[in-house]
Amino acid sequence: MCLGIPMRIVEIHGVNARCEAKGVSREVSLFMLQDEPLQVGDPVLVHVGYAIQKMTPQEARSTWELFDRALAAEEAAAPSGGEHV
Repeated sequence: MCLGIPMRIVEIHGVNARCEAKGVSREVSLFMLQDEPLQVGDPVLVHVGYAIQKMTPQEARSTWELFDRALAAEEAAAPSGGEHV
């Protein structure tokens, strides 16, 4: 399964950006969004190191809410060792 993760742009350096989400910071390529006006603070959908879509803040929040609920459900269903499959 492939997932795109919403991240917020914190720095832009040409076609690369430093993005953050949930305390994790990553270097992300903006190459695929060259024609999109991007600024520090914008949320983007990141997949395998590439920003693939600019998001609205509401889209990013909604996506994280779904991820958080799925993770909570997985943790509640996990054996007592708390291991993820």
